[in-house]
Amino acid sequence: MTALDTPWQKSVMDLNSNIADVIENLNSTGLRIVLIVNEQGLFEGTISDGDIRRGILRGLSLKTPIVEIIHKGSITVDPQTPTTSVDQLMVKYALQQIPVVDKNMRLVGLHIWNVPQTSTSYNNSVIIMAGGMGRRLSPETDACPKPLLKVSNKPILEHIIERAKDEGFKNFIIAIYHLGHMIESYFGDGSKWGVKISYIRESEPLGTAGALGLLGSVPDCPVIVVNGDIITNVKFGDLLSYHSDNNATATMAVRQYEVLNPFGAVETDGINITGYQEKPISQSIINAGVYVLNSDVLELIKPNQKYDMPEVFDLVLKKNWRAVAFLVHEQWVDVGTPKSLRLTRDQNESGGI
Repeated sequence: MTALDTPWQKSVMDLNSNIADVIENLNSTGLRIVLIVNEQGLFEGTISDGDIRRGILRGLSLKTPIVEIIHKGSITVDPQTPTTSVDQLMVKYALQQIPVVDKNMRLVGLHIWNVPQTSTSYNNSVIIMAGGMGRRLSPETDACPKPLLKVSNKPILEHIIERAKDEGFKNFIIAIYHLGHMIESYFGDGSKWGVKISYIRESEPLGTAGALGLLGSVPDCPVIVVNGDIITNVKFGDLLSYHSDNNATATMAVRQYEVLNPFGAVETDGINITGYQEKPISQSIINAGVYVLNSDVLELIKPNQKYDMPEVFDLVLKKNWRAVAFLVHEQWVDVGTPKSLRLTRDQNESGGI
């Protein structure tokens, strides 16, 4: 069934917006769609979360005008369309939203699929890699493992567990090595948080993925693997759905990273100057430290051998299995350096986390 009494007006944006503007709108409204109008206020199309993820993965930047990603073939209905007909359209085309436009193509509403609120529960395990030495954060990590460093008056690891629990995940496995007894003492079996926690205890450092070879019995369903120094608002449930929808064997969450060159870049052909860019920005897609892996992938990781996650994805590709990228545009912080830790704590003090 659909609902029309929503604050849809907040999701309306004009054609002069860029991708960064759309991301901010999506995060603030929670409607998972942006409605685009032209200078005359007429409906032009829609932009969804998926449109943004696909656009950035093909090389677009946050400053790219939205005309590059707008979906102009959006299904719409007029104000007189019965709700039952709207429901049928949503089911037929697997839509979560349908804009309502009048005969002049002016927006007058937005139908949203109204699913009764039920608590979601996932059987998938969340494996948190928390065994690193954290040398870049020394001396803070000399007597405290990095995942127990506090942000918002609670350990980084606790943020990860609580946010996953709020989504419906209840099974956690924590891989520990450096000062691992402190992590185990703090979290125990997870009953304090209403979840189940078990541990992989490394006897020596096994890299960012080697601990997966110590799981013992391999889970039947895909597992989520997350670095223990990541704070993010990305929903693990969305990541799992994306993994499944794309028939992937392995999924890596990625993020766009931009670096500003402080100097002007001169373009040349031999000794001839052909162009000039003032302080150009270079863009790349980086590993965001969150993954979904099928059981087939876990079986490739041999016990007590060192693996880093890029090596695991290389193994997947050599098998010609499908590996896909899931773009993270939500809040994401790698609390791995003194600067990032300081900025994250400062953001907390200003109400950002």
